[in-house]
Formats: sequence, structure tokens, C-alpha cells
Amino acid sequence: MSGKPRLTYCNGRGRMEPVRWLLAAAGVEFEEIFLETREQYEKLIKDGVLLFQQVPLVEIDGMKMVQTRAILSYIAGKYNLYGKDLKERALIDMYVEGITDLMQMLLMFPFSPPEAKEKNLDSVKERATNRYFPVFEKVLKQHGQDFLVGNKFSWADVQLIEAILAVEEKIPAVLLGFPQLQAFKIRMSNMPTIKKFLQPGSPRKPPPDERYVETVLKIFKK
Repeated sequence: MSGKPRLTYCNGRGRMEPVRWLLAAAGVEFEEIFLETREQYEKLIKDGVLLFQQVPLVEIDGMKMVQTRAILSYIAGKYNLYGKDLKERALIDMYVEGITDLMQMLLMFPFSPPEAKEKNLDSVKERATNRYFPVFEKVLKQHGQDFLVGNKFSWADVQLIEAILAVEEKIPAVLLGFPQLQAFKIRMSNMPTIKKFLQPGSPRKPPPDERYVETVLKIFKK
């Protein structure tokens, strides 16, 4: 297979959204196939396309890649967004893993029952403001550079701007008290590839709604 990477997932954020972000930040155009029925998903499994019977699926460089972390690592390495040496990669990995932990809470939020939503939102706010965002505020303040690692744009920066914007959708004032992150958000949002991705009509997906939740449950829940 050659040409543009091809992404197979539901028409929504989920675990594919960081992949869309990273490809877009690298300036790479991609195609998407949206799963809408359980039959489509079962056909992928039957055809042996999904190694662990899970999506996201990304077809790139002749490979059919699954597992979000592996996909993101490959894209980051391919497009020079993964540091210059092992130490920088270790830092990027640590930052990315931390951000992923926070994003996991947002990922599950639309699927929580109505009576639990307020409590879950409070948990997101508490974790973001007391555990995760203070780390990145401190890193940026200590080294005084524009980017998280090696003073060069990397996968970690992409993950962080995605997380900031996603949390702000739920908690608009979450960056109050984080001046470094406020400045980081402005810098990243004005980078040409990211600015383009943030425009209407881009492949960036809107916040999950009820229709998205219904579709996901219909396809994947037995």
C-alpha cells in the first residue's frame, strides 16, 4: 500500500483522535474509513485485519497497525517528532503517558451515567489542576523554552495541546493559575499545521455527543 495513511475508526474522537492530531501536526494528509455497523467491525476481525480484534486501525507504509501507543510511536519517529536520543524519547514517553492518563478520563466521560457525570467532571478538574497540568507548568518554567523536550516541537507538545483544549471544553477556566500553559496554548495553536487542524472543516472531530456514544455501543458492545 502506498499514498496517504488510512485510518479506520468511528466518526468521533475516541482513541483515534491523538493519531489524527499527530498526523495533522506533522503536516500529513490522511484518509478515513468510518465504522457505522457491527458488521463492518466483525468483517475486519474475520478478514484478520485487526491483530488483537481492536481498533484504531492505521494503514501506513504497507502495514496494518493497531494499538494506539504503537501507532503514535511509529508516526512520531517517522516524522521526527520523537526527540534526538534515548533520553529525550524517555522524557517524551513520560509526558505522553501522563497526558494519556488524563485523557483516559475524558475518553470515558461520555459513557458515564447521567448521575455520575458531575462527580466525574470534578475528578477531571481535580486531576488536571493538581496532578497533571502543574507538571507541565513547572517544566516550561524551569527550562524557559517554547517546547517540552529539547527545545524542539515533539509528540509530547501535540498531546499536551490536544489535552488542554479537550479539558477546556469541559472546564473553560482550567488554565487559570497556569501562565506558562496559557502561553504554550497560544504558541501551539498558532503553529501552521495545528492552526489548520483547528479550523472548521478539518479532520478534527467535535466533542462526543449522544449519537457517537450510541454508535460506539452498537458496534463494540456485545
